[in-house]
Amino acid sequence: MTPTGQNNACSANAVRRTNDARSVNDNRRCNDARSANAARRLNGMQEIRFHGRGGQGTVVAAILLAKAFFRAGFHVQSFPSFGVERRGAPVEAYLRIGSEKILVRTTITAPHHILVQDNRLMQTVAVTRGMQPGGWALLNTPDGADFSHLFSDFHLASVDATRIAMKNNLGTRTHPMVNTAMIGAFARIMEMPPIDIVMDAIKTDIAVAPEKNAQAALEAFETVIFHDTPQAGGQKRG
Repeated sequence: MTPTGQNNACSANAVRRTNDARSVNDNRRCNDARSANAARRLNGMQEIRFHGRGGQGTVVAAILLAKAFFRAGFHVQSFPSFGVERRGAPVEAYLRIGSEKILVRTTITAPHHILVQDNRLMQTVAVTRGMQPGGWALLNTPDGADFSHLFSDFHLASVDATRIAMKNNLGTRTHPMVNTAMIGAFARIMEMPPIDIVMDAIKTDIAVAPEKNAQAALEAFETVIFHDTPQAGGQKRG
């Protein structure tokens, strides 16, 4: 499930091109091709659960990713679930994506994929509860291999979203805003939505430092590391 060469070329180059007529047409053809390929890969509805802490932008991450998928031609549904509403408390948010209209309105209890914005949550929160075997777990950590034993039934990927957020001056040293980096990395894992569409959604809907947040998404997209576990039927990929 790592991106194909064509998708990499389209996504990585599109965000760096000048806006001449040829580039605009190339970008449009890339987006059309990627959306069609993604729709074929989706194979029904996918459910995603986001784990984070209050103040990390967990709910915003789900909303931004939903808007990006919508722009790419998918049906979407996103909603939050709060525990104790205070900074640093565990927070969950949910996202459904589908190639057809989504009629389900219940909470997500058996997600296909999860994003964990603070790996320390795993000390107290069962982040894989109900998760379907073979799905993707994306962790914010410098070295996802340290956690591979906890994800033997799933595909595992990691990105150092904290470092990326700090590099781009997003949030503070004690409370970095890692959400945009995380959704950029998730776009790489899923091969959808196209990273330029993700960046456009960020620039449109993030009021504070939109360019830096978009850059964080791109850096995460380009630096995500894959740690497929043996029981998930994969092998480590870079």
